[in-house]
Amino acid sequence: MSPDEDSSRWDGFDFRDGDIVISSRSKHGTTWLQMITLLLIHQTPDLPAPLGRLSPWLDHVVEPRDTVTACLAAQAHRRVIKTHTPLDGIPVDPRVTYLVVARHPLDAAVSLYHQAANIDRDRLHRLSGAEAAVTSAFRPPLREWLVTWIDRDPDPRDELDSLPGVMWHLSDAWARRTSDHVALVHYADLAADLDGLMHRLADRLGIAVPSDMWTVLVHAATFDQMRARAERLVPDPVGVLRDPVAFFRRGTSADGTALLSPAQLERYRRRTAALASPDLLSWLHR
Repeated sequence: MSPDEDSSRWDGFDFRDGDIVISSRSKHGTTWLQMITLLLIHQTPDLPAPLGRLSPWLDHVVEPRDTVTACLAAQAHRRVIKTHTPLDGIPVDPRVTYLVVARHPLDAAVSLYHQAANIDRDRLHRLSGAEAAVTSAFRPPLREWLVTWIDRDPDPRDELDSLPGVMWHLSDAWARRTSDHVALVHYADLAADLDGLMHRLADRLGIAVPSDMWTVLVHAATFDQMRARAERLVPDPVGVLRDPVAFFRRGTSADGTALLSPAQLERYRRRTAALASPDLLSWLHR
């Protein structure tokens, strides 16, 4: 995992009946799915608190664990908890619904590249207590970086935002997809069929929404509306991001595939075929 994440912070966490855990890797649509879920629960576009406080990231070490768990313990409404840890690294409780959001890995990687420039690394290291990494000021152009990202082969447990790490996370969730407690969501549906996805998600979570509220809630969940309210909706309660608006960069698909040549795309297909099952890849790349 990254130095600012610690999955052991889940140990002994006091779950409640009806809790919702959203699990994904970085830039896969976590915040978008948090927003949708919170809108369904609170049934108003004006959430009662900033998104990062309503749905905190439990295993992010920039805040003390006791602070985060106290925030969650004080919530009287149905809780939504964020994690970037795969489900095999956190407790799986039968009272909880686990939502795993997946995105085309190339698109997530492009977003990750841009996100890296928006993080205040000095502040992140101070808050997390991690030793600052020695890095070069030079960053390769996006296409060059993306090809390297495809080819690299680190241990997925050490680098969960690598291609092997992403496939580890999604393969574990895919194997659990028939469970009553696990649901997979595809990023493409957030953009292409937001209304339909929100209806399906409400049914899965057992949430009844008055018919006259749907248009308002779906509108509030659009990417453009989230970007317009970035100061309140960016998941950054401690100020690690340089620009909240830049966090909501585009919200589109196919950025990654458009960057690569046919030969490079074939390299990507060979890599993913060695890392995940054909049925998962068919769903993921649709």
